[in-house]
Amino acid sequence: MNDRYDIAVIGGGPAGLAAAIEARKRGVPRVLVIERNDQLGGILPQCIHNGFGAKIFGEDLPGPLYAHRFAEEAKASGAEFMLGTMAMGITPDLKLYAANHERGYFQIEAGAVVLAMGCRERTRAQIKIPGTRPAGVFTAGTVQRFVNIEGFMPGAKFVILGSGDIGMIMARRLTLEGAKVLKVVEILPFLTGLRRNYVQCLKDFDIPLELSTTVKRIIGRERVEAVETALVDHELKPVPGTEETIDCDTLLLSVGLIPENELSLRAGVELDPITGGPYVDNNMATNVPGIFAAGNVVSIYDLADEVSNAGYIAGASAAEWITGGKTPMRNYAVLMPGENVRSIVPQRIELSGGEDVPLMLRSSKVFEGKVRVVMTNCGGEIGSFPRKYARPAEMIGVDLKIAEFARKLKSSELPVIVSIVPREAE
Repeated sequence: MNDRYDIAVIGGGPAGLAAAIEARKRGVPRVLVIERNDQLGGILPQCIHNGFGAKIFGEDLPGPLYAHRFAEEAKASGAEFMLGTMAMGITPDLKLYAANHERGYFQIEAGAVVLAMGCRERTRAQIKIPGTRPAGVFTAGTVQRFVNIEGFMPGAKFVILGSGDIGMIMARRLTLEGAKVLKVVEILPFLTGLRRNYVQCLKDFDIPLELSTTVKRIIGRERVEAVETALVDHELKPVPGTEETIDCDTLLLSVGLIPENELSLRAGVELDPITGGPYVDNNMATNVPGIFAAGNVVSIYDLADEVSNAGYIAGASAAEWITGGKTPMRNYAVLMPGENVRSIVPQRIELSGGEDVPLMLRSSKVFEGKVRVVMTNCGGEIGSFPRKYARPAEMIGVDLKIAEFARKLKSSELPVIVSIVPREAE
């Protein structure tokens, strides 16, 4: 077997498939997708709800159909696949080490690598919920797989901690399957999932949501018997005297996602401590020459369509890299979060680029009124983008015009600060 490929894509989810499709469209002869599961699509085959494809296909699709379309296009493009294969390591000179049951441990060489490993769920151990350790505590994605793929109901009476999208979607799914979802509690004073999921999955099914509330203790021996909830203060600490004991047999955790970057670290990729993913430029290039990254491995997106779009950019950039059309970026501006902004992707903008850059940022605060996304450099405003609102759960997209941005930039030596400020009523 010839284990030398032009581009190796790690991950066969929406970002990885889009990257492979775009690279093949640009004439790259050998593109390999490495996927640890036995099917393509990443997490989407278990996401049987609608809400995918509006931006890319102009249709409202369920997750499996969205994944199927990308998988079929990737296969038709001539990309190659290794399913059931775990990528074990990457070196800075683009040697990949992988393992599967057919070949054991083996090495692959690539001209460029696209990291598209996606993300994983935060667990009970990571949020340190006190109490006993009975059966009946699951992450939302695990329950989603049990119910939608395995046909197994893991409980009858649920409390859900966290208002993330998967948790709210599973509140509806479990209700439709005959379970009782007693309530959803969220430690923050605002939703961490999309507003549409709150309306369609909680309000429409009369499932109560309590903000600024957390699970203080898990109760039970062999199986969860109850959880104790409590209100939290502005420091997110439980308020004494507000405890409530809720009888239930299952606690479902929807408490955030973490980009999968163990491989990235082994390759020497620099990570952003805020997003948990690689620092990337507008070509989705990391600090390691020839390594690109896209999708939830970079930052947690709220829409699969945006994950796929990032994959297209990474695939195109990797294709240019191996044909010599891209050299390491030298003239760039650094973007940094300012007032009311939690994170930005990409974090670096190549000033010599000609195409518009889709800039994605997250607010750290809820603004239900009109706002502006403001970019400043050396204290002077160099860009302003009006928006109707800003919510932490919903990414804000800005199409940054490179030529105009470069012309207005006062100094590339100093960072561009990106802020969100309230806008006066018009």
